[in-house]
Amino acid sequence: MDALIVGSGAVGRWVGARFDGSVSFADADRETAESAAAEVAGGSVADLEGTEAYDVVAIAVPIRVTPTVIRAQASRAEGAIVDFTGSMTVPLAVMEETASAVERVSFHPLFAPEHAPGRIAKSVGKGGPIVDEITRSFVEAGNTVVPVEPAVHDDAMGTVQGRVHAAVLAFGLAADPVPEKLGTPVYEELQALRERVTSGEPGVYADIQETFDGIEALQEAIDQLAQADRAEFEALYDDAG
Repeated sequence: MDALIVGSGAVGRWVGARFDGSVSFADADRETAESAAAEVAGGSVADLEGTEAYDVVAIAVPIRVTPTVIRAQASRAEGAIVDFTGSMTVPLAVMEETASAVERVSFHPLFAPEHAPGRIAKSVGKGGPIVDEITRSFVEAGNTVVPVEPAVHDDAMGTVQGRVHAAVLAFGLAADPVPEKLGTPVYEELQALRERVTSGEPGVYADIQETFDGIEALQEAIDQLAQADRAEFEALYDDAG
């Protein structure tokens, strides 16, 4: 099975390493594609504007450009088109629109590649042997694949990613340095989360906020706390639990 990975960032490289068979990388930055190809045995570089067809086309690009990239690359998929972009409803709709004859599936690894293995959300537009084989490869690598409806996934990501990331970043911006031995367990756990979140790519987190806006909900919660009297604060405390 030969695969074209469109997008050669961390997720694209992680995806490429999961495929058996020949793997080609295409990226707007050719040097990035060359670097990704060098990490995979027998990897090669494909022209982003090319027309060569592949058994599988895997889309691993920023959320904001996903529909455009799917439309540009869908005709190159002979067996299946797959996306790993982080949202599901829109990619699956565009894949159905542009590649209705082939297998279609949206995967969302619920972890950064450096923290693999973990849980991978999966929503199938059109199943078949290729989708089954890709799923099996993830499971064999130690991951847990979680079937989910696309709308349920995207709604959940509003909290799981949008609001969580906003809360952690807000803590990082609001916190002052404190002496090392004065940290409480809760503070230390939040610091660990801050370090984990801020070790990623800023653009990825900006895309997540644009797609799964968590800042507005967080601001509303902060405003409630700020404006509450003592009794109201205690009620909000209970609600938070």
